[in-house]
Amino acid sequence: MIHILIALYMLLMLIFLVTLFNALTAPMVQNGPNPLRFPKVSVLVPARNEERTIQTCLAALCSQDYPNLEIIVLDDHSQDKTAQLVAGYAEIDQRIRLIQGKSLPRGWTGKNWACHQLSHAAQGSILIFTDADNFYAPYAVSRTVGWMEKLNLDLFSAFPQQITQTWAEKLIVPVFDLFVYSLLPLWLTYHSRFASLSAANGQWIAFAQRGYEQMSGHASVRGHIVEDTALSRRAKQLGLRTLTASGRDAVFGRMYTGPKEVWFGFAKNAFGLMNFQALPYFLFMGFLFFIFIVPYLLLLFPLLWPFALPAVGINILIRFIVSIKFKQPPFYSVVLHPISILATILVGLTSFYYYWIGHIVWKGRPVPFQNGKSDGNRHHD
Repeated sequence: MIHILIALYMLLMLIFLVTLFNALTAPMVQNGPNPLRFPKVSVLVPARNEERTIQTCLAALCSQDYPNLEIIVLDDHSQDKTAQLVAGYAEIDQRIRLIQGKSLPRGWTGKNWACHQLSHAAQGSILIFTDADNFYAPYAVSRTVGWMEKLNLDLFSAFPQQITQTWAEKLIVPVFDLFVYSLLPLWLTYHSRFASLSAANGQWIAFAQRGYEQMSGHASVRGHIVEDTALSRRAKQLGLRTLTASGRDAVFGRMYTGPKEVWFGFAKNAFGLMNFQALPYFLFMGFLFFIFIVPYLLLLFPLLWPFALPAVGINILIRFIVSIKFKQPPFYSVVLHPISILATILVGLTSFYYYWIGHIVWKGRPVPFQNGKSDGNRHHD
């Protein structure tokens, strides 16, 4: 028993130190320098049935303070008014261009195919891919360019500040950001050459055109469901310079809008975060349970309180630091911490189950999987 407690406290202290390190030093989009030069930037937005959010996204992009900007939206066979809304904006602002997506080839995921087409339409020397359900502070593009210029980056990505409104969003969405902010010192994404120390978020991911071409862009991960992580790993494998930052107060997103979307949205992606490797994946699930759930279970035994209470306190401190620094909902993050972790583990197990049976239904369409990859019939989210 004593060895288990020693291991628990050692791991908790390590996680606490990583959390504290990121809270004090994490690169932030908003802290990027103003660029000295202004190369043309292409902001690339894949959009499918996004009439609810596309106007907010475009309004925020049109208000960017960066002077040399083009905005290209690909309409991926939308069945709503997405294309008409984008066309209306394009009539007002000449920086906006609407293109129509071509039919999805076999072997591609929908989002990767859309991004691939967008990259061919882009004229900028910096490509920024973002989602149609995001919005941005006016300096988001300029500070991103500033970071890339200062560190001579080939890839720069940021985890958006997530807007959560329903209970399911508040309970589960922040946990996935917790994995980044508490388990990965963000500056290692720049200083380390190990592909395992990679992270990226497709909601805001920027490439120098030269780097994007060197890594063969989205074509190199055409069938991968978690393409952002795969791209960052590939960049490191090729020796390209990368950095992952926090988008707090600069890039905002609302990934899902209710319990069903949260559950199935993360279920379709979670297993891919471990590159579809079952043993590391289940070890990670066990690690989460051991670190974040076991201390609370020990409280059920009064004789173990002297050992359990400090461990629970460190858990609370970790979630408190992350919630304050990166603007996560404090009550759900701190008070309901063990429940949120348990719910996330259940989503993770569901993700493996869907991989095992070979498909998941997302937005009314089946998403077949083969060896951790979609067979190409999936549309992007």
